[in-house]
Amino acid sequence: MHVLKFGGSSVGSIASIKNVKQIVEERKESVIVVVSALGGITDRLIATATKAAAGDEGYTEDFQFIRQRHFDVVNGLLDGEDLSSVKLYITEILEELNNIYRGIYLIRELSAKTLCTVVSYGERISSRIVATVIKDAKWVDSREIIKTVKVFDKNVCDFEATNPNVIRQFKDHQGITVMGGFISSDSQTGEVTNLGRGGSDYTAAIIAAALNAELLEIWTDVDGFMTADPRVINTAYVIPELSFVEAMELCNFGAKVIYPPTIFPVYHKNIPIVIKNTFNPSAAGTLIHANPKHVSGKVIKGISSINDTALVTISGLGMVGVIGVNKRIFSTLADNGISVFLVSQASSENSTTIGVKNGDAERAVDILTSEFEKELAMGEINSITAEHDLATVAIVGERMRQTPGIAGKLFRILGQNGINVIACAQGASETNISFVTTKESLRKAINVIHDSFFLWDYNVLNIFLTGVGLVGRNLLEQIHKQQPYLLEHRNLKLRVVGLSNSRHCIFNRDGIDLSTWEEQLNASQDPSSPEILCKSIIDMNVFNAVFVDCTASTDIAAIYEPLLEHSISVVCANKVAASGDYENYRQLKRTARKRGIKYLFETNVGAGLPLISTINNLRNSGDEILKIEAVVSGTLNYIFNVLSKDVPMSKAIRMAREAGYAEPDPRMDLNGSDVIRKIVILSREAGYRISKEDVEKRLFIPDEYFEGPVEEFWEKIPQLDAHFEQMRERAAKERHRFRFVATLEDGKARVELREVDDQHPFYRLEGSNNVILLTTARYKELPMEIKGYGAGAAVTAAGVFADIISIVNIR
Repeated sequence: MHVLKFGGSSVGSIASIKNVKQIVEERKESVIVVVSALGGITDRLIATATKAAAGDEGYTEDFQFIRQRHFDVVNGLLDGEDLSSVKLYITEILEELNNIYRGIYLIRELSAKTLCTVVSYGERISSRIVATVIKDAKWVDSREIIKTVKVFDKNVCDFEATNPNVIRQFKDHQGITVMGGFISSDSQTGEVTNLGRGGSDYTAAIIAAALNAELLEIWTDVDGFMTADPRVINTAYVIPELSFVEAMELCNFGAKVIYPPTIFPVYHKNIPIVIKNTFNPSAAGTLIHANPKHVSGKVIKGISSINDTALVTISGLGMVGVIGVNKRIFSTLADNGISVFLVSQASSENSTTIGVKNGDAERAVDILTSEFEKELAMGEINSITAEHDLATVAIVGERMRQTPGIAGKLFRILGQNGINVIACAQGASETNISFVTTKESLRKAINVIHDSFFLWDYNVLNIFLTGVGLVGRNLLEQIHKQQPYLLEHRNLKLRVVGLSNSRHCIFNRDGIDLSTWEEQLNASQDPSSPEILCKSIIDMNVFNAVFVDCTASTDIAAIYEPLLEHSISVVCANKVAASGDYENYRQLKRTARKRGIKYLFETNVGAGLPLISTINNLRNSGDEILKIEAVVSGTLNYIFNVLSKDVPMSKAIRMAREAGYAEPDPRMDLNGSDVIRKIVILSREAGYRISKEDVEKRLFIPDEYFEGPVEEFWEKIPQLDAHFEQMRERAAKERHRFRFVATLEDGKARVELREVDDQHPFYRLEGSNNVILLTTARYKELPMEIKGYGAGAAVTAAGVFADIISIVNIR
């Protein structure tokens, strides 16, 4: 024999009841079918009673809705005598219900006893409808079978009375019987009671256990237990099998697939439970039994959460070593009907924290304050406080007790993503690790845990990119092209979840389609500003997040600090922050270290060349940077490489601008400011406290050329052509070349135009290439040389891309 339970959604419409009919009639074995009220009817019954008690005449309209809803369903399912008999039954008992509502309205009172009677009508009607729809089905009244007793103002199943009733009713059962779930009656008085929310599941389990059924089937509107809430995690999937313990843990911590007490009766009889989908009956579902198979490599089975959490903390040095304090805490709460679902206690015993529902928190504080009134007065207990609006997350799996390091991995990934753990608990059975965090962190916590434990075949990085000019555009092209390769060969999934330019922005938690990013951004009506970006990124609260700045904006650089504080890594081609105020530079690096995330700016100097990372590797391995010599302006290097008898200085500058190396106003390159920023950054990374104001400038263009509008500059610059031609001609005779060099030596920095001979490493520097010489304690006689393309959108984008990938340390 099988016991089948169909929930409200399964009997919520004509189509769904037809599904139920087909599922049941296809069975060859005898079945008992337990059904809930039509979807949404229980809430409507309660709301109507509440209106009537408040003297609101609108209750009559609600009653008519309830009446019409049931008639609509039967009219769509039945005809002939079946339709007439069911409509007569519904009319008669709804008249009873209407009289009850009228009485509530007249006396303006709604007692618990009356409310139990009111809500019973939902299952009484739905079970009769389903029994008539299913061919050859019999109907029984649950109130005659399921008996309850009062415990702490709650109706609890009286098994001593119920089990004999079940056995007597179904001893010789054959075929199909339908009954309502949820509803019951008092063992002593016979008054109508119910088993509370989710009681239909419990009813089915009680019947299955009493009859030693082969299987309990819970038919609902989902395919089974999921690895996480699919409304939060779009990559969540169905768990094929669970143990009874795992299922209970998930139910107790918020998984609403079945009602938690459902498991106890069948667990003790070792009766398997299967969770199936009424709307997708061919799906395998989730099987709950004593010996589930475990998926290779998966240590935890599921993640569950409760967003209705408050923590009550009792603290005081007077609790240390005192026997019986916890007994008093839990006995006092139990005596007052307050359920505790989490306990966290310091090993010193000076504080105990308990998790309760928000609605119970203040009452718990008042009750405990009264219980420990003497200890509070004497100072043995310092305080009893409540912290509201929190969330509890649990990871569940019986294999955790066989696997060391699970707790360490859990708390490490939470910390790396800026998720604060307020309290935690783990039983000695090691099947559940629970922690409490803020409600705001709940989605992010579940995402990062699911990614790390269930999708650990690959890492995910969620990227926010601002600045879609040449570098940003190239970066998006490179990411789009490389996404399949990285996923297949490096187990890295790159997901661009935010894009912005100076006018508009777009966000998509599931990832922006990079084949149409430009059209999407142009079509966006959402305004963009540094403040909007910062708030949107933080509010989006995604895990493994990285902010990528491909602008040159001072305002954008100002949002690095709050992003880092929220555990969002920062990768930037923007030089402003790393070369700006020294204390701000240090603070950004400190924040990144404190949060366990990355602040990377490799492309600030040398585009894609590994300059900053090399300096850091040398210093981290104990080396000391003694001297830096660098040609790091692709623009200036290009100018001096094309300078010739036929190409005077003024033309060389124009050629640099036309080739895309120089800014529209080339004075921004000629004044050495970019090179100064770069030597400041290199010096700081080498361990020296240097600011732009400290750098000695030996420029080759007189100061007066940097004054006035750019048009005036173009008019005046040919005046220097003869001077530079004399310099070039003399240098050429001596086999020298000009290079604009940035130098750090003896803790001081300078930039200058320098002549180098044909033996110098800088001599054969072609085009816009960069080169850096590092003299260190280890590389003293022969400096380390790093050389290559130091400018251009593609190589700069590649450098930014490399920084992004380095966040997850893949090789």
